[in-house]
Amino acid sequence: MEPPQQTTRRRVHPAWWVAAVTFVALLAAAGFRAAPGALMVPLHEEFGWSTSVMSLAVSINLLLYGLTAPFAAALMDRFGIRQIVATALTLVALGAGGSVLMTASWQLLVFWGVLIGLGTGSMALVFAATIANRWFVRRNGLVMGVLTAGAATGQLIFLPPVAALAESGGWRQASLVIAAAALIAVPIVWFVVRDYPEERGVLPYGADPETYTSPARTAGGAARRAIEGLTFAAKHKAFWALAIAFAICGATTNGLIGIHFIPSAHDHGMPTTTAAGLLAVVGIFDIAGTIASGWLTDKFDPRKLLVAYYAFRGAGLLLLPWLLADTVHPSMILFIVIYGLDWVATVPPTAALCREIFGDRGTIVFGWVFASHQIGAALAALGAGVIRDNFGTYTYAWWGGAALCVIAAVLSITIRRELVSQKVRRRAVVTEPDDGVPPTM
Repeated sequence: MEPPQQTTRRRVHPAWWVAAVTFVALLAAAGFRAAPGALMVPLHEEFGWSTSVMSLAVSINLLLYGLTAPFAAALMDRFGIRQIVATALTLVALGAGGSVLMTASWQLLVFWGVLIGLGTGSMALVFAATIANRWFVRRNGLVMGVLTAGAATGQLIFLPPVAALAESGGWRQASLVIAAAALIAVPIVWFVVRDYPEERGVLPYGADPETYTSPARTAGGAARRAIEGLTFAAKHKAFWALAIAFAICGATTNGLIGIHFIPSAHDHGMPTTTAAGLLAVVGIFDIAGTIASGWLTDKFDPRKLLVAYYAFRGAGLLLLPWLLADTVHPSMILFIVIYGLDWVATVPPTAALCREIFGDRGTIVFGWVFASHQIGAALAALGAGVIRDNFGTYTYAWWGGAALCVIAAVLSITIRRELVSQKVRRRAVVTEPDDGVPPTM
């Protein structure tokens, strides 16, 4: 078969259509993951379930969302992107639709926790990384930023309609709307997305026809490849720095603000729909912040970007207890804007570092780093619920998140040191005589 040629006749490269549909799929899958924050109050009012119990269901969701990701990356290599994503969206729809039948708290764990966690985790950000890495040579960081914005923004822009439906038509109606959104995305993904640009008869966007070489295809052993990727990455200090920092990212976004901002605002007398609207504004600014972060990642040192992002986030969490009130005031709006710009701005530079450090294993390693993100989110979601039940306030949870952001900023500096030491070792390998013994990684 002749190698695909970079077409000049198409006004829009197929890679951009694939990226657009990926954005829609991530947006739809993220929808039900927004629901817990908006539905915790009505569920408590109907069933009397405690914040701790509902937080446990959310924690299972977040944990599976993260732990499924590295295996999903390997499964996409083995069975194809379309098959995995279509199955994932179906699981999301089953979890969302099935939740309307809940009568006991253990069922909350099954629908919110297991089904939604597995479905969204089978796509997550490894889906975005796979599309960006396979379909784009140029604008890779920008595309990763846009797709990340879709995944994160879907969690936030769904909150106002979910909260409004929960108040007017009941939380069951809101769940069915999310299920429908996930199902609608399935045929769109199936007919547009392909595994590789060659299947559309083109090269990746920005690839040079004279120098581009198609990456090696993998087959079989999806679970083995995922575990092998973790085993390889765990030998490097850079992996642990990235993983711990990204766990803190998850704790301070999905775990704290994403799940507990609305209940915390409700504690201060703010209506649920108003608090949900503020999180939707976070989603709007998140789009701008994440896309800008992707552009910046293509041009600047991603480690310095991470330090700045975590520092700004920590400052916001530190001040949040004094900003919450029964009405929206200018200082709260400023917090929402800054937190929105910073929401998942960490993703493009983190993905870029995984690709830079771990090469061909970068996507699967990023899957494991993302798993740590969700472990952090799960622990924070549960921990904040326990803090609220025991102290009657979320204040200590916000301050704890601020302290964690300081740790993440410091860890981001150590990633640079690890990269520098690797470059030193590479120079040493080049200059020292070959004694037949491979260098220590």
